[in-house]
Amino acid sequence: MEKETPENVDEYLSSLSGEARKTLSKLRATIRSAAPGATEGISYQIPTFFYYGGLVAYAAFKNHCSFFPMSSSLLEKFKKDIAKFDTSKGTIRFPVDKPLPASLVIKIVKDRVKQNKLKQAIREKRRTK
Repeated sequence: MEKETPENVDEYLSSLSGEARKTLSKLRATIRSAAPGATEGISYQIPTFFYYGGLVAYAAFKNHCSFFPMSSSLLEKFKKDIAKFDTSKGTIRFPVDKPLPASLVIKIVKDRVKQNKLKQAIREKRRTK
């Protein structure tokens, strides 16, 4: 049976186990505080924040949670900060019962906001030429 795509972030979170829900709800609140102008939605069946395009996303899996910064350059920039976490090309994995440090999430999200603002400014500049 195929997993149904949640219609919104609240529906996604309510479908999770207690520990995963608690951990990702904290992550969601941290992201909201770092990017108050961002909007939320579901993209690729996971909660995603948007600010001039995709900003960051997160998800729960069977044995871990993931934070998707949507920027390989930021994973490189914060390499030392994320060294104790399992990472891959586009994700930072962390235990279901241990959220990422809020200070790290805030730094990454604020840098993503800057990246997206810069991309948007470049797009607007091209349109006015």
